[in-house]
Amino acid sequence: MKFKELLQKKNVRPYITAARFGLEKESQRTTFDGALAKTDHPEVLGNRSYHPYIQTDFSETQMELITPVANSINEMLRYLAAIHDVALRSMDKTEMLWPLSMPPKLPVKDEDIKIAKLEQFEGILYRRYLAREYGKRKQMVSGIHFNFEYAIELVHQLFAIQEEYETIEEFKNILYMKVSRNYLRYRWLITYLFGASPVSETGYFSEKEDHPKEPVRSIRNSAFGYQNKENVNVSYESLQSYIEDIHRMVENGILSEEKEFYSAVRLRGGKQMSDLPKTGIRYIELRNLDLNPFAPLGIEEESLEFIHLFMLFLLWTDEKETPNDWVATGDLLNEQVALGHPFAQVNVLAEGDRIFAEMDEMIEALGLFNFKKVLEVHRGQLRTPDLTIAGKMWTIIESNSNHELGIVFGKEYQGMAFERPYQLAGFRTMELSTQLFLFDVIQKGIEVQILDEQEQFLKLEHKGHVEYVKNANMTSKDSYIVPLIMENKTVTKKVLANAGFVVPEGDEFDTLEQAEQAYVKYSEKAFVIKPKTTNYGLGITIFKEGASLADYSEALKLAFKEDSAVLIEEFLPGTEYRFFVIDDQVRAILLRVPANVVGDGVRSVEALVAEKNLNPLRGTHHRSPLEIIQLGDVERLMLKEQNLLVTSVPEKDQIVYLRENSNISTGGDSIDVTDDFDESYKQIAIEAVQAIGAKICGIDLIIPDKSVKGSKDSKTYGIIEANFNPAMHMHTYPHAGQGRHLTMDALKLLYPEVFEKE
Repeated sequence: MKFKELLQKKNVRPYITAARFGLEKESQRTTFDGALAKTDHPEVLGNRSYHPYIQTDFSETQMELITPVANSINEMLRYLAAIHDVALRSMDKTEMLWPLSMPPKLPVKDEDIKIAKLEQFEGILYRRYLAREYGKRKQMVSGIHFNFEYAIELVHQLFAIQEEYETIEEFKNILYMKVSRNYLRYRWLITYLFGASPVSETGYFSEKEDHPKEPVRSIRNSAFGYQNKENVNVSYESLQSYIEDIHRMVENGILSEEKEFYSAVRLRGGKQMSDLPKTGIRYIELRNLDLNPFAPLGIEEESLEFIHLFMLFLLWTDEKETPNDWVATGDLLNEQVALGHPFAQVNVLAEGDRIFAEMDEMIEALGLFNFKKVLEVHRGQLRTPDLTIAGKMWTIIESNSNHELGIVFGKEYQGMAFERPYQLAGFRTMELSTQLFLFDVIQKGIEVQILDEQEQFLKLEHKGHVEYVKNANMTSKDSYIVPLIMENKTVTKKVLANAGFVVPEGDEFDTLEQAEQAYVKYSEKAFVIKPKTTNYGLGITIFKEGASLADYSEALKLAFKEDSAVLIEEFLPGTEYRFFVIDDQVRAILLRVPANVVGDGVRSVEALVAEKNLNPLRGTHHRSPLEIIQLGDVERLMLKEQNLLVTSVPEKDQIVYLRENSNISTGGDSIDVTDDFDESYKQIAIEAVQAIGAKICGIDLIIPDKSVKGSKDSKTYGIIEANFNPAMHMHTYPHAGQGRHLTMDALKLLYPEVFEKE
């Protein structure tokens, strides 16, 4: 079949680059000095028997990170980055992930290499068998498996214009068998470009054992790597021959079971290979990628983009020998390249030139110009082997050591995971509370799909139990009406007042003119102007000693910018506290200090704000625990009340407040006081949230003296607001005091069954 002709058809062209991708990355857990970790797989990661993202491979120290299926390489790597962050932060803080495919120096005694402590005894038995057949040391090699699937839309378009095959299943099998044979034939190029296991540590090979003359390009991808024995032969001539050969070897005891077949290409369909005759080939698993120590995730996006182009080339190019001879030639060439010196020229330069020339032709014919750059980068390495990964590794190892290379990069990548522990790699553009929640979801092994990244909308699933979550705190546990009640401050006040709680008195206005007419009523009182429905403290102005008409009008304009209606309420004296209630329990209490700076007698307010904003905990758009302090209209109005301008120089130790409202989202400081509070106020908060009907709520209380016990009908408190979308990150990473892991509490509310064994 001439796929080259089919791919150039007009109706096929829009779908050529469409594909689905997945990665499985293995790594050994080690100490910072490069010794194999002695700890068990981290308990905090939950049950590894069902964990979709983080499991153990052969040994107890060999972590396997698995991405969900993604529609782009970038999306897949974002998931891998997030899972990587979760794995590293879940491990003992004195451990790291070894960044090399070849294991670190292994214990002298084989019994000190611990087989994975799995719940299923069958898995343990299989690993014991592998240890006997291949030796434990061979099992400790790590790498990357790249799962690749041509998009079904592409396959459908190709099938629609061909005339040889009656069913799409048959056509798809033919397609994937051709690509698999071509991959095995040309995989020497992948080994050349991405091979990254040039040397082994002392003791990996025994003295009696054959071993390569190191350095080489890839021990792992040579006959000295983790390979099947010589009597394992599987034909890729057809799907039927592939299945029959593996079944025959299992029946004859040559293989213990189907998954013991360790080719560079594995055909995938259902859960087991025996499903392939019914399901057909759905995707192929490429198993010959070494870990790249120069990439924090073990592989670079540019490398995967080249492999994507390579997979299109394998569909495009024709085979030039019979199937079995074609694959056998590829085996020989790959072995020669894998065992070549990292600085040596390959003896297949002419074929390499032909491959790149054909890729050029394909790019031009199919309009794949986005791949031009990545093609040229890798074409340039064909004659400069020192620029390949193995070449760069040997440059370092020759002057230092393989051991030192592993330690330096392993520690660097472990450090990167802790630089901003409140963020999640891959998803740093999402709101911080959602990032923290995603971390917990991944850590506990609950499958997650990001439905709308901008809206922070997630779908969670665990053993058929599905939940939808928005902003990490809006869930099915709260009925639709509950957020609507809390969003409308007038309704919230009435619901709470009717239930007997103390709330501030006030008025609602729909127009600026109506509100301005009420000036006389409030001019000499302490009062608050705020929008009716906004969140994050936007548009709120507080006057503790009355206000001039000009300032009153300016505050009204700020409030009307945020909403079509505003509230003017009496100012309740006292300190404001945020009570965070989840499932009828107060999980955290926060004292929020309004945005402020402390004078030094030298610098202006503007300069002091700029310095305070340098704190790495401060950021914007809720992507950091604290927000940048602004110097907008509200702040300037607040300065005016203190007879200051942004250019004024406050006296030494003078506290200058930039806001009256204490919201963290407007630059305030957060101080956890959960353990300092009398239970009476916690009960008030719980009952108030129950009156609203909420399961997750941030409720704000004004308390003049928290040392005095309160009750629902006392005047010791006032409730000024209930929040349907309360930020969790400010409780998890407060400016001062103990952090409260609220996102995990929210996850427990949704999936109590996951936490039952803890």
